[in-house]
Amino acid sequence: MPRPCKRRRICARPDCERFGPVGGKAQGEGITMTLDEFECIRLMDLEHLTQEQCASQMKVARTTVQAIYSSAREKLAQCLVQGRELFIAGGNYTLCEARRGCCRRHCMEVAGEEKGGDRTMKIGVTYENGQIFQHFGHTEQFKVYEVQDGRVVSSQVVDTNGSGHGALAGFLQEYQVETLICGGIGAGAQNALAAAGIKLYGGVSGDADAAVEALLKGNLDYDPDVHCDHHGEHHGGSCGNHGCGEHTCG
Repeated sequence: MPRPCKRRRICARPDCERFGPVGGKAQGEGITMTLDEFECIRLMDLEHLTQEQCASQMKVARTTVQAIYSSAREKLAQCLVQGRELFIAGGNYTLCEARRGCCRRHCMEVAGEEKGGDRTMKIGVTYENGQIFQHFGHTEQFKVYEVQDGRVVSSQVVDTNGSGHGALAGFLQEYQVETLICGGIGAGAQNALAAAGIKLYGGVSGDADAAVEALLKGNLDYDPDVHCDHHGEHHGGSCGNHGCGEHTCG
């Protein structure tokens, strides 16, 4: 007998399930994208997860993610180029275990089926006097939160001991941080975090503890296109003039 197809985990059904040309008649038959294909596009193209991270999120093999992603991208291309309607429906999927508590970005709660228990993760925040420090490359402290079952169970403030922006990704890895909340951050530092497998929520300000709680509840206000923007305040330049993330701004 053929091996049964493993269900792919998705965070939630899409808010909109039908798309098409505006002001004109759709060409040809509509194309149906399955919900697991939609989820793969969302995770990789919107949330910028790697194939490995996407596979972990959806609880399938990386090769399966490759196939799903390729199929979804081809369907998108057909709709855009040929002016066809797109429907999102069906597929071999199961909804996230967190359900209402799911952040719909990158699950904070994972039923630890493979390990037989609740998953533990660590969230780091650039930190200064209770607030989120706004310049990643200059932060002197991180506050590291240990999370179990979607709740903070402990936290500690750790000094970076003068580590420059180029070493901070490794510093976070040593503390097993999987997710980072920060303010401004340059492209070089973002690349270093991505290479280290650390999920970034940038452009966040305010109370550090409140930001972590907001992330766990799925309502953190962050900027997915965050960049280092403090140059104008201090020396009148711009990130584009001297390679933000490659000198002192992080």
